[in-house]
Amino acid sequence: MSVFTGKEKLKLGFGLMRLPKLADGTIDVEQVKVMVDLFREAGGTYFDTAFAYPGSEEAIRAALVDRYPRDSYTLASKLIIQPDAKLTREEARRETEISLERTNAGYFDYYLVHAIQRGNWQKYEEYGIWDYVRELKERGLVKHYGFSFHGDPELLIELLTRHPDAEFVQLQINYADWENPGVMSRRNWEICREYGKPVVVMEPVKGGILADPIDTVKAIFDAENNGLSYASWALRFVAEKENLLAVLSGMSSVEQMKDNLSFMKDFQPLSDHEQEVIRKAQQAINEDKSIPCTACHYCTKGCPMGIPIPEIFTVENRKKGSPEFRTKREYVIVTQGRGKASDCIQCGQCEAACPQHLPIISLLEKCRVLE
Repeated sequence: MSVFTGKEKLKLGFGLMRLPKLADGTIDVEQVKVMVDLFREAGGTYFDTAFAYPGSEEAIRAALVDRYPRDSYTLASKLIIQPDAKLTREEARRETEISLERTNAGYFDYYLVHAIQRGNWQKYEEYGIWDYVRELKERGLVKHYGFSFHGDPELLIELLTRHPDAEFVQLQINYADWENPGVMSRRNWEICREYGKPVVVMEPVKGGILADPIDTVKAIFDAENNGLSYASWALRFVAEKENLLAVLSGMSSVEQMKDNLSFMKDFQPLSDHEQEVIRKAQQAINEDKSIPCTACHYCTKGCPMGIPIPEIFTVENRKKGSPEFRTKREYVIVTQGRGKASDCIQCGQCEAACPQHLPIISLLEKCRVLE
């Protein structure tokens, strides 16, 4: 059965993980309203939130659900069990009820078993979560259900074999990870196509890394002199792939929304020449030694030492060419009142939670030189 509702006129989906923030750290709901209006005016209908995105479900209630007819858009949310979570079966299932309360949406068009990887997939089985989401659909609280995935091809095949009724899969796909052996975007996408499962794309700009790429990649795109944003190259690379339900972009400002809509509203596939430019960018990324952290912060939620891991990695990546005093100062700022790299007790919870499968413990060891 197709999961397409007929409402999705735009391949672009509005990912709600990285919404704009006010000075006090809360979500800027008024700016989100403007972004929602621009997205809707352009024909956008797919909105993606999650129980685990702080403040996101409440924000989309105010910016979308309370302002637009329920049948004019599609809303996705997710249930998550982190690899190190101490949740009970009942607490995990309670997430759905909380998400429905936060959004006041009545039901979710798409509901996902969230962030499946080697470290947590058996917990979803043990807790009967797959039977639970089927029950949600029978009760009309979910229209379609699937799962978001951060694992290897063998595990993906295992899940699709165990749960053939899953209607779609959400995958991390971008030009940096297309052939990345730690992510395997291409092979996972091919498996979904082989199994007839439509794909929702997450991280097409790799958490913003490809919107502000390394200098060698910028030089490659700048040489084209076409005035296009770096993000446009990343999104167009993904959006021309077959078998896509939506391409989620985690837009954080009105400006980013306008930029994304400028090339996605009337989408044009990459030309042969542009494909070659992307290949050059991929080669440059493969030669770079930066830490490919997307700042999702899944690693920090259970860190017993309160170490701001993504922020430390950002300082490490930015230190190239920067004066030592500036790097040291940035490190002091991001770790003030929190754990330092040297505070790591190597418990491993961060590595179990990391969707990018980064060797966080050894990377933090290297970052101790920043102190």
